[in-house]
Amino acid sequence: MPTTAPTDPVPGLAAYAEVTASDAALRRFLHGLPGVDQVGAEARAAGLGTRSIKTTAKAWALDLAIRMVDLTTLEGQDTPGKVRALAAKALRPDPADPSVPSVAAVCVYGDLVGEVKAIVGDEVNVAAVATAFPSGRASMEVKLADTRDAVANGADEIDMVIDRGAFLAGRYLQVFEEIVATREACVRPDGSHAHLKVIFETGELQTYDNVRRASWLAMLAGTDFIKTSTGKVQPAATLPVTLVMLEAVRDFREATGVQIGVKPAGGIRTAKDAIKYLVMVNEVAGDDWLDPDWFRFGASTLLNDLLMQRTKMTTGRYSGPDYFTLD
Repeated sequence: MPTTAPTDPVPGLAAYAEVTASDAALRRFLHGLPGVDQVGAEARAAGLGTRSIKTTAKAWALDLAIRMVDLTTLEGQDTPGKVRALAAKALRPDPADPSVPSVAAVCVYGDLVGEVKAIVGDEVNVAAVATAFPSGRASMEVKLADTRDAVANGADEIDMVIDRGAFLAGRYLQVFEEIVATREACVRPDGSHAHLKVIFETGELQTYDNVRRASWLAMLAGTDFIKTSTGKVQPAATLPVTLVMLEAVRDFREATGVQIGVKPAGGIRTAKDAIKYLVMVNEVAGDDWLDPDWFRFGASTLLNDLLMQRTKMTTGRYSGPDYFTLD
């Protein structure tokens, strides 16, 4: 992923400077976005989910999906040994088959970043959750300290959560300013920055209109990725929600020239599910997003099913779920 200083001006966003100048202006803009046709969005997502790909196209899709995985563990019982084992798996998902690609990133709590970095080096990104994950309910001082600590530990990416209470109460400028401040906290001493993913927790946003508004809000604030969920709330990622977010990043690039990534997370467990998402990416946003720099899966169990399906295609034998390490 490219790294640039977060304070660099983005010419395409200059036209939106007045939009973010006040709470009232931001509210007018966000509520002026076209509404989402709920029935239409769900019908289109369901239709795209019926597409089937076979043979060489499926083999390519399985490898791409593996390369897009953010292999995740975010439990209170996580230990240095557990995350080191996960990091080794991220680097070499199937030690018996060196042709299997590495995943995109390992996602852990900030205090465990160094343990992962010691295993993967620069070959796999290390993502850390921050800003009082998963609730987002803390003072800004605490949230920014959380972020800076993860960056200092070597995090390549920061997955922050928005304050859903503030968003749902209509305090959009507060959420915008928190994203901007968190992005600034991602700056390293050399001027580069850890990439920022903004988590909406779409299961709490209640409507597709709110998902679209949150998407535009985060993109205007300078995020690198928009992410559906923490994985701690149900429903987590869904095809219709991801459809709305893909439409938002597509429209945002058309309006500003700035490309933003998308990360569905939580509840994506099978290769069949992953391929549905890849079809949607291609059909809605376009093939520019069919790359780990622009689309990720936040998952803990998905990788094993991708490996099982890949083994079936290459050997003709279907391995059981215990053939690969359980995370």
